[in-house]
Amino acid sequence: MKPADKPVVREWAVLLVLAGVQISHILDFMILMPLGPQFMRMFAIGPTKFGFLVSVYTFSAAAVGFAAAFFIDRFDRKKSLLILYACFGATTMFAASAGSYGALLVARALAGAFGGVLSAIVFAIVGDLIPESRRGSALGVVMSSFSIAATVGVPVSLSLATQFTWRAPYFFLAGLCVVTWCGVLWLLPRMRDHLRAARERHPLAQAVAVFSDPNHRRAFLFSATLFFSGFAVIPFISPYMVANVGVREAQLPLLYLVGGTLTLLTVRLVGRLTDLHGKQRVFMLVACGSALAMLNLTHLPRVPIYLAIASSAFMMCMMSGRFVPAMALMTASVKPRLRGSFMSFNSSIQQLASGTAAFGASLIIGRNDAGELTHYGVVGVLASAATLASIYLARRIRATAG
Repeated sequence: MKPADKPVVREWAVLLVLAGVQISHILDFMILMPLGPQFMRMFAIGPTKFGFLVSVYTFSAAAVGFAAAFFIDRFDRKKSLLILYACFGATTMFAASAGSYGALLVARALAGAFGGVLSAIVFAIVGDLIPESRRGSALGVVMSSFSIAATVGVPVSLSLATQFTWRAPYFFLAGLCVVTWCGVLWLLPRMRDHLRAARERHPLAQAVAVFSDPNHRRAFLFSATLFFSGFAVIPFISPYMVANVGVREAQLPLLYLVGGTLTLLTVRLVGRLTDLHGKQRVFMLVACGSALAMLNLTHLPRVPIYLAIASSAFMMCMMSGRFVPAMALMTASVKPRLRGSFMSFNSSIQQLASGTAAFGASLIIGRNDAGELTHYGVVGVLASAATLASIYLARRIRATAG
């Protein structure tokens, strides 16, 4: 190996372990949704209570992430990631031991408190370590975590839940957290270059510096709109597929396996296209595709399983793909000395928008006498409109030097 190759190899190793962090906390969030039909039956709850079970994670993540944003740039990023990730792993054990809807609700809130901040730190680390010329590809690697979680994590978790109990996926996730935590400890370098500038400024002044920039405010609005559009639709895909489209619960792993596999290829391709053709242009194309995918899936009637798989896979590819240029836009819009606080505030805004979308959608969606979900198509129209609004907002975000 040439000496010049070593930093590149190290860079890839760090990206892979960061992707591992993302996989575990995304899987923790994703496990709940395909298990929706089982939870609704087991706890005798309707769409509204299930929507709150999903959204309590995001509301908790938003609150804690907002508080953390005042201090996150004042600590070594590696140390912050290790502490928060250890606490997140402990919450998965709590979820596995929950014996009622209320206990599971508390466990989800605690998981959100730690899991929501993890994304902010991961993206801040990518922004600090990777030059902008390669950042699209790097984000494509890290954001492949959604695809891997869907391709491997969700089918494995559903199989464990079917073979044993719904608690088994959370025990599996706890073990994954232990392995990934060791990888972070071993591979991630200390990251302290941002500390001097951060400690020279009071935490409140740090927040003022973030929010006083009009470019940052536009980026936050863009981020909120994008996540609102996605999480109005995503939590109810599995319940809708089972109740309205005619997919059997045993076939749900196949939907995630196919969709996740194709998404894994899509996000890497979108990452390379982002570096080659520009963040805004690629985002516009993929976002338009995601709007069409949402309209299609939320209006899907009873169809053969292969059409259900194709519709869900198209949706997953477009939804995941659009986040790659979107996050490249976000990380480029802020200077390194503010990046940790900015990304933490952004994570809170994303989580708040996601929770509001999921809970709002649960108030719109109903259930008829036949057990089918109603008004999911209305939610799809609203989500598509929000996606089109995000395209306009993306064109107003400017890259910041440094």
